[in-house]
Amino acid sequence: MNAVTLKINGAIDHNGSCVKSDILSYLSSQIKLEAGYTLRSFFQMLDQYRPLVELNTFFPECRKQYRLCPPEGCATEAADYLEFSKTVEMIGFPEKRLEIYNSFSGVLANGAFEIRSLQLENLLDLPVKLGRLKHVIFGDPVDIFEFDTVFTLFEFIDGIAWQLSFHVIPTQCAI
Repeated sequence: MNAVTLKINGAIDHNGSCVKSDILSYLSSQIKLEAGYTLRSFFQMLDQYRPLVELNTFFPECRKQYRLCPPEGCATEAADYLEFSKTVEMIGFPEKRLEIYNSFSGVLANGAFEIRSLQLENLLDLPVKLGRLKHVIFGDPVDIFEFDTVFTLFEFIDGIAWQLSFHVIPTQCAI
């Protein structure tokens, strides 16, 4: 699998050189995050690679909110860092099914929590880390296993977009 490194300045690096064009061909690439990568770095990536903004209808509103935030110091003591992770959950009642989803959460003292109640201006300068895959069997907290895994660029972009969609009320959701 091809791999790209997401840089703290928003650039995407592939094999030691900055990706300049054809960014959509890298969506299936495995990602690595440069040390110091933050949510602000994510928005800088969207600014540098305009086609990525088209991947989610919530991005225009999220970017408007991002531009209203101060240029630095946007962090909260409620979280040590933000973590992007993946869950595979086996569900057996009432119907058997398998759910696979990504999560973007705050982490404080090794405990993860939802970031929906935090404003974007409190999240932008928190470090972002890639987490592990959690395998949950029939909802039993005793049967949760964790594994190393990989994330693609598309999973990362889409997963963060989904979480940030709860931070803004775009015109698409207005009643």
